[in-house]
Amino acid sequence: MNNITRLALVAACALVLSACARQVREEPPAPVAQAPAPAAPVVADDGRFGPEDLDTNACLMQRTVLFDFDQAMIRPEFQAIMACHAKYLRDRPEARVTLEGNADERGSREYNLALGERRGNAVSAALQAAGGSAGQLTVVSYGEERPVCTEATEACWQQNRRVEIVYTAR
Repeated sequence: MNNITRLALVAACALVLSACARQVREEPPAPVAQAPAPAAPVVADDGRFGPEDLDTNACLMQRTVLFDFDQAMIRPEFQAIMACHAKYLRDRPEARVTLEGNADERGSREYNLALGERRGNAVSAALQAAGGSAGQLTVVSYGEERPVCTEATEACWQQNRRVEIVYTAR
C-alpha cells in the first residue's frame, strides 16, 4: 500500500468515526432521585385483639346477652358475640371477665338467683367451648336485684333477662 492509499484509508476511517460521533445524542442527565421520606413504622396486624379493641370493635362492644323467658339457653343471634369474646380471651390470656346473670322480677328471689346463675354458666360454657379459659371467667348472679328497666311490660322484662359481660382485667 502506498502512502496515498493509506492516507485515504485513514481519512475514510476518520470520516466514518466522526459521522458516528455526530449521530450519538447526548442524553439529558438523569434527574437526581431524592431519598423517599421515611415512612411511619408499620405495625404488623397479626389479627389478635388488643385491649383497645374492647372500646372500638363493634362485636366486642356488645356485652349483653339476652335470654327468653324462664330459659338459660343462648339464643342463636348471640353466637357471634360469644365467638368474638372467646377470641379476645384466647388472644389476651391475662384478661378476666365477670359474667353477671340477671332475671326479670317474676318468680321468687331464690328462683331468680338460680336462673341468673344458670344464664351466667351458659355464657361461660359458650365462651369456653369457643376457646376461652375457665380460669378467666367468674359467674355472679344478681337475680332480679339489678334491673335495667322497671316497667311491668314484656319489653322491659326482656331487657332484664340477661348476662352482662364485664371485663375486670383487659
